[in-house]
Amino acid sequence: MVKIRLMRMGAKKRPFFRVVVADSRSPRDGRFIENIGKYHPLEHPSLIEIDEERAMHWLQNGAQPTQPVRVLLEKTGVWDRFQGGPGTPVPPPADEEKPSKKAQAAVEEGGEEPAEAPAEEAPAETEAEEAPAEEAPAETEAEEAPAEEAPAEESEENPE
Repeated sequence: MVKIRLMRMGAKKRPFFRVVVADSRSPRDGRFIENIGKYHPLEHPSLIEIDEERAMHWLQNGAQPTQPVRVLLEKTGVWDRFQGGPGTPVPPPADEEKPSKKAQAAVEEGGEEPAEAPAEEAPAETEAEEAPAEEAPAETEAEEAPAEEAPAEESEENPE
């Protein structure tokens, strides 16, 4: 069985690791098939460099990562791409919601969003999203108005 694991290197009390693909029967620091990355745990923040293309290749061909390597793959995003299937990009953060294709088409054609909400979103959510957007321009107008009046007041004070 082929494993993706850490190979310890460095001096005593100063370890760093290579992320290697090796046969499970070979010793920890022994023969390996391919070096696909490095991990320096003593640097702050820890240095993690993994060749994503080669890691994906080996994972798709059945190589099993050890638990420490799996954690490193999760931190770099390779494990998420592998779980999503071949060629799947890393999904965007859940905070960002993209409008539906119908909404995008309506915005491009008419410049307004469609009247009906998509089935995926609840009407309360869309109202909550629209309310802060309406308040933001009012705040900027309020901030700009005193700035415009301030020079007028100064000009009035000078003639007196």
